[in-house]
Amino acid sequence: MKVIEKIRDAAANDANRVVFSFEFFPPKTEDGVDNLFERMERMVVHNPSFCDITWGAGGSTADLTLEISNRMQNMVCVETMMHLTCTNMPVEKIDHALSTIKSNGIQNVLALRGDPPHGQDKFVKVEGGFACALDLVKHIRAQYGDYFGITVAGYPEGHPDVIQVATEEAYENELAYLKKKVDAGGEVIVTQLFYDTDIFLKFVNDCRQIGITCPIVPGIMPINNYKGFIRMTGFCKTKIPDEITAALDPIKDNEEAVKAYGIHLGTEMCKKILASGIKTLHLYTLNMEKSALAILMNLGLIEESKISRSLPWRRPTNIFRVKEDVRPIFWANRPKSYISRTIGWDQYPSGRWGDSRNASYGALTDYQFMRPRSRNKKLHEEWVVPLKNVTDIYEKFMKFCLGKLRSSPWSELDGLQPETKIINEQLGNINLKGFLTINSQPAVNGAKSDSPTVGWGVPGGYVYQKAYLEFFCSPQKLNALVEKCKSFPFLTYMAVNKDGTWFSNVNQTDVNAVTWGVFPAKEIIQPTIVDPASFVVWKDEAFETWSRGWAKLYPEGDPSTKLLEEVQRNYFLVSLVDNDYINGDMFVVFKDI
Repeated sequence: MKVIEKIRDAAANDANRVVFSFEFFPPKTEDGVDNLFERMERMVVHNPSFCDITWGAGGSTADLTLEISNRMQNMVCVETMMHLTCTNMPVEKIDHALSTIKSNGIQNVLALRGDPPHGQDKFVKVEGGFACALDLVKHIRAQYGDYFGITVAGYPEGHPDVIQVATEEAYENELAYLKKKVDAGGEVIVTQLFYDTDIFLKFVNDCRQIGITCPIVPGIMPINNYKGFIRMTGFCKTKIPDEITAALDPIKDNEEAVKAYGIHLGTEMCKKILASGIKTLHLYTLNMEKSALAILMNLGLIEESKISRSLPWRRPTNIFRVKEDVRPIFWANRPKSYISRTIGWDQYPSGRWGDSRNASYGALTDYQFMRPRSRNKKLHEEWVVPLKNVTDIYEKFMKFCLGKLRSSPWSELDGLQPETKIINEQLGNINLKGFLTINSQPAVNGAKSDSPTVGWGVPGGYVYQKAYLEFFCSPQKLNALVEKCKSFPFLTYMAVNKDGTWFSNVNQTDVNAVTWGVFPAKEIIQPTIVDPASFVVWKDEAFETWSRGWAKLYPEGDPSTKLLEEVQRNYFLVSLVDNDYINGDMFVVFKDI
């Protein structure tokens, strides 16, 4: 979705709603990239309208920016705007970048001239390239029509190239040039950082006076540390009001005091901007989360304990799958894996799941078992211990369900989900019995959609869930469970081992909605289902995780790997649904087994 559409939709639904966004830059190391995505995951749960990623000085991070923007849009599932500059970019490279992000379902571009290449003082047009952002905007519109939402940069204090000779005529010329960029196809203006709010508000008024009517989004850069502040304002030639200098000078060597002042200053700047009637904020994070989130909390725009979800899983932002609203529950803890295995689908389920046998899941590859280094380290710390017998394995699963471990080989997520804590004691008990759970949800009968633990969807609705468990167990325990299920007609199950041996009391074509919601003026939404055909696909990934997700963490030849591979070879994967979401108690069936 285009950023301009998101801004307009927000204003149409609630004239007082404030939309905010975050900017990030490509880190220099692999560890830095991993850390960025972990931070990004934590930040996007607060529902920014979009996030953008910079192109890098002189086009130095072009490939990395393309890779990060793809992951942001399709794995983090946040509306992504990619910066694109003219520096060192002949038109062929520009078109390669644009066609790449278009194929990745990204619709938003921030068109910039860019800074001079490293070691040069002035921008020089590359052969076969463009001399300015205006040319880039014209090219995007000419070649790609209305597909891209184009954002352009505004400079309240004047462009850094001309700030030194900031005459009234130079300022007016800058405004006239900005209008040309908007008239050529720019739909939104995001400003350069500033610290004098009055200068920004005058800039907005001056833009309106010459007929610029599009949204003008203020770029706010929190002060995180004194040296970084001086370096950035020096590079951008930003004016620093005397009162800010006076406030910072006595505390410049106290990093915590500087950060606290930066949060206070950013909050007060935003309050003044919002009071003027502007309802958009863009936060330059410098890849740091605390100050940006603290400002938004001070403004009452986010609450740490109240995070809204449009669906039980994060809704895609890729233009090709924005209507998707139904998924099998099996990948609930591995959403990135699910996206990667369905990325080639021509159609994504909307409204109802339909017959999944028509959909071709992507093959299992190394990608499904790749992890950020920090997560790999956590798994090593928590899961790589000597395993003498299966009870040692039971204990690991039990500790994870009780929140004593933060990682699991079967989950991409950090720790337990809030709803799991409703049933974590029961989960701990059945894991000690040898029912090794990797996915679960409690029964919910008409909880409000804004419930902090199980809520999702728009306000004023009610959500429902059937209790669900997914676990590994031995053939002997499966036989006992199947026998017990005969006394509980509301329980439906599917069980399969690594080789494909199948037991079930449902038909192969039965699709069971296990999560649904009822909302004002909407049809019933059923975003999570249990589907036999998808379960058969998922079981390969689930079983493979024993070896490629856990055993592989041990040194080669470690005796613990033999035990894990034995479990992988002999155990069954079981999907169990309690269809009585009103009076049922799924855990009763495990009693006396």
